[in-house]
Amino acid sequence: MAAYGIPADDISRVVGVDPKTLRKHYREELDLGETKANAQVAGFLFSAAKSGNVTAQIFWLKTRARWHETPRELRHSGIIVRTELSELSDQALLKIIGTLGADLDTGSILSEECGLEPVQPPAHNGSARAAIPAR
Repeated sequence: MAAYGIPADDISRVVGVDPKTLRKHYREELDLGETKANAQVAGFLFSAAKSGNVTAQIFWLKTRARWHETPRELRHSGIIVRTELSELSDQALLKIIGTLGADLDTGSILSEECGLEPVQPPAHNGSARAAIPAR
């Protein structure tokens, strides 16, 4: 029972002897029981790691070889601006799309891979918002 981590006082109650008597006659078993169980489990873990169990390998390296995962440091190179797209004019949206398209060379991507043509901003008709072409 000591191999399963059960305290000597509890073992003595199960066996029906005084804890002092148990410790007097079974000191070595009480001391080594948990150690032997841990050694056996460590052996199983080591065998699993050697046979290709990746989880066992990672666990072994983190606990025994002091390996750890190092977080990547992410650096931001500019300002984050949140813009509500519904508040932008069609012209502004098309300008953004054109800018993104220029960055990604989307003209060739859209026509070749997606079967779409690049979007061109409509001619400004003098109104506050340009009309969205009907599909």
